[in-house]
Order: sequence, then C-alpha cells, then structure tokens
Amino acid sequence: MFRFETEVDKERLGLLGERLEAADSQRSPAMRALAVSPHKDEVPLQVWVVEEATGRLAAGLTGRTWARWLHVDLLWVDAPHRGAGLGSQLLSAAEREARVGRGCSWSRLETWDFQAPGFYRKHGYEIVGRVPDYPPGVTEYLLAKHLG
Repeated sequence: MFRFETEVDKERLGLLGERLEAADSQRSPAMRALAVSPHKDEVPLQVWVVEEATGRLAAGLTGRTWARWLHVDLLWVDAPHRGAGLGSQLLSAAEREARVGRGCSWSRLETWDFQAPGFYRKHGYEIVGRVPDYPPGVTEYLLAKHLG
C-alpha cells in the first residue's frame, strides 16, 4: 500500500534529484559523461543595467549555464528605456559570457506570444517548441540558438 503526500520537503527533493541523476547516468552515456565534466553544475548568470545617476535598475537578465548551454530565465527592460538597445546588449553580454567564459555552445529560453518571440528571432533564435494555452489564452514558445 502507498500514500501520496503533497507537502514541500527539501530533504526528499534532494534525494529525488540524486536518484534521478543516478538513474539517468546508468541509462545514458551522455549523462554519465556529463556527471564527471566541468559543465555538470548549474552556474547562475546575471547581467544588470543600472542608471548611474540614480542607481535604479534599468534592465536585467538572469539565467544559468549547465551542460554547455545558457538558459535565459528572465530578461526585462524598464519601459522608459525600451527601444534603446539595452535588451540586445543584455542578451549579447550573457551569450558572450556563456560562450567565452563558460564554454557554452547553445542558448535556450522560453517566452510568451505577447512578450518577445520576434525580438529573440531577430537575434538568431529559432522556435523549437510551442505550448498553446499556457497559461490559458497565451502561447509559450521555446527558442534555441547555436552560439557558434
């Protein structure tokens, strides 16, 4: 007999991750090789744009690198600064750090249809997946780019 529990449990979460990683390594030569490579750990990557005069945050990008991939989580530019190229500069800085500083070959991100799929496509990203109605009434896109 089993019981199902839904509470948050950090100890079980860690155990689950360890067990899944062990199972993945056992089943996949690529995951086995990754487990002993310098690219096995997720490393945060953040780029901030701050107004010099006020110290206010004007734009930012957060993400992480893992397995020779950059994963962009968030990219935001404050409304008064949109159209000035800050988003492009943020993305370029993150990609450069991922490629040159961390040995990444690829980048990936998710964006909603009302956010910035066109912006990312202009920067060389290709739509590789689409999730309709996530959340209801919105389409989420998965985009990827080879960093060269």
